[in-house]
Amino acid sequence: MALNRRTFLKQGGVAGAALIGALGGEFERAWARAETKPAARMIETPTLDIAYEESGSGAGFPVILLHGFPDDVRAWDGVAPPLAKAGYRVLVPYLRGYGPTLFRDANAPRMAEQAAIGQDLMDFADALHIGRFGVAGYDWGGRAAGIAAALHPERVRAAVLIGGYTIQNTIAPFAPADPKTERALWYQWYFNTERGRAGLAANRRGICRLLWETWSPSWKFDDETFNRTARSFDNPDFVDVVIHSYRHRNGSAPGEARFLAVERQLAQRPKIQVPSIVLYGANDGVALKPPDAAVDRAAFTSLAGREVVAGAGHFVPREKPEAVSSAILKLLANTR
Repeated sequence: MALNRRTFLKQGGVAGAALIGALGGEFERAWARAETKPAARMIETPTLDIAYEESGSGAGFPVILLHGFPDDVRAWDGVAPPLAKAGYRVLVPYLRGYGPTLFRDANAPRMAEQAAIGQDLMDFADALHIGRFGVAGYDWGGRAAGIAAALHPERVRAAVLIGGYTIQNTIAPFAPADPKTERALWYQWYFNTERGRAGLAANRRGICRLLWETWSPSWKFDDETFNRTARSFDNPDFVDVVIHSYRHRNGSAPGEARFLAVERQLAQRPKIQVPSIVLYGANDGVALKPPDAAVDRAAFTSLAGREVVAGAGHFVPREKPEAVSSAILKLLANTR
């Protein structure tokens, strides 16, 4: 029987590598040739074919873990096992533009504004027939988790947000930050130029590795660790998605018309009312320093905890996975 993407999606949890190899497309064949443990499952949403990994009990309460830029599901390898051992159903999707996740419509614009990433999370849960869930995320994933918690509190039982409240006002222009912060955000200004687009296309691995090194300066990762994730950046939509994300938030690219009302709602900086814990890396090379605790108390009406994690930079789930899994387990144990 001839195999196509729809056939593969219906196979879901079957060891996906052999099936992907029959689908066609250089990226899919390359991904299939690479070793993937565990094999990614796939689910259709209205916009995306989302690849994800699942562990734990299928009957357990679902917990969704969301990676950021530039990263992939491997960020959660040290966090997921304690959650699975505790009986939770752990779901770790690849965001749009990363790994095997692809747009379903070849002609769809490759956009990645915050409202779209937040909607991807809700679409993912809907496709899996998940009503309520716990969520944790950082960077892009933390923003998506925060949006879901703010706009759909009836669906989110608990949220662990690494980096705190990161919902953006994309309607009004940002005021300039202090010089050190502006310097730390150099990659955003670079991506807002055509030279930056060309540079990311030509040097995506070099740029992303540089960001790993500078954002988490005390994290001593090896080549194997980086390379296992770097192949996710070979996704054919990666460059367009990244460029749009950083241009849209800085007012240099339009968003999707269907998300304009949501972006206006997010621009009001809605409070997050679900039970939450916020974590910060003490040595984050991009955020530089956590906000005052009063800022978190104002943004989170049910703040259950706040911790600045010593010895961690931007990639807290990779650097200090036990701090993240403990926060998730603690929060879920105290919520229903």
